[in-house]
Amino acid sequence: MTKPAFIITIDTEGDNLWQNHREIKTENARYLPRFQALCGKYGFKPVWLTNYEMAVDPVYIEFAKDVIARGQGEVGMHLHAWNSPPEYDLTGDDWRWQPYLIEYPDTVLREKVLFMTDLLEKTFQTKMLSHRAGRWAFDSRYAKLLIELGYQVDCSVTPRVNWRNAKGAPQGKGGTDYQHFPDSAWFMDTEAIHQPGNSPLLEVPMSIQYKHPGWLNSVKQGYDRLRGKYRSPSVNWLRPAGGNADEMIKVAEKCLAQGNDYVEFMLHSSEFMPGGSPTFKDEAAIEGLYQDLETLFAWLAQRTQGMTLAEFYQVKNQNAG
Repeated sequence: MTKPAFIITIDTEGDNLWQNHREIKTENARYLPRFQALCGKYGFKPVWLTNYEMAVDPVYIEFAKDVIARGQGEVGMHLHAWNSPPEYDLTGDDWRWQPYLIEYPDTVLREKVLFMTDLLEKTFQTKMLSHRAGRWAFDSRYAKLLIELGYQVDCSVTPRVNWRNAKGAPQGKGGTDYQHFPDSAWFMDTEAIHQPGNSPLLEVPMSIQYKHPGWLNSVKQGYDRLRGKYRSPSVNWLRPAGGNADEMIKVAEKCLAQGNDYVEFMLHSSEFMPGGSPTFKDEAAIEGLYQDLETLFAWLAQRTQGMTLAEFYQVKNQNAG
């Protein structure tokens, strides 16, 4: 690679899922062409990580088929366990608790991943190669199943972040603790997913950096322990949050300064729609989002080259060989 890769990942899912609606709408599908066009302007290729309600939405299907046909992006798989077929009642009210897929029995996990993979491949007439877990929850069973089904890349890991305090099923242990996972890409050991191994599954973790220096994180955590609390150190993601273009550039800058051969951006598809998320509540907020994206993309266009996850895998696989 002459330049590091810039990988854009979009969790492509229903409108404003933060509000926990019983009925999921997919109006945000109509707002995606604007972002796709912005990516095209800079030579970037988004990965649309698609979950169930979007995979059956006619507007999204037409949009994504066109992206694939023009070679301007990739469709991958994203799975929210509580509303993705086949149905299985884990908690008595899965819509309320939104349990992690890794909390379901092995047979149910398998059936849900098989169903989504088959649905996406038949709908878009293309092999699914890339994946991100719903609510960032991943484990060895999940990794092995992805390999069995021919996936090449996972991007569920969020280095420096511990999801244990984020409950799924009330009786569960919370999400996955990624605090001590690598922050650059590696071929995964399926028995110990936090370390490199000989499997064909490439992990491409999110670009996340500490907000504060190490010494300050230690002080803050020591203070929390005295109060009987535990929190992960504060972090910044390569992810828009409204008016944070400079912070995103700093995250990318730190990742590249560490010698990483990629930076990875994420957003939810619903965040491109006014009122589709808590962060971008109206048209003015969306215009602010696009100003931040222009600033970030212009900076990255000078320093990186756009790639999908599948394209990045090909580069890493050749280098490994």
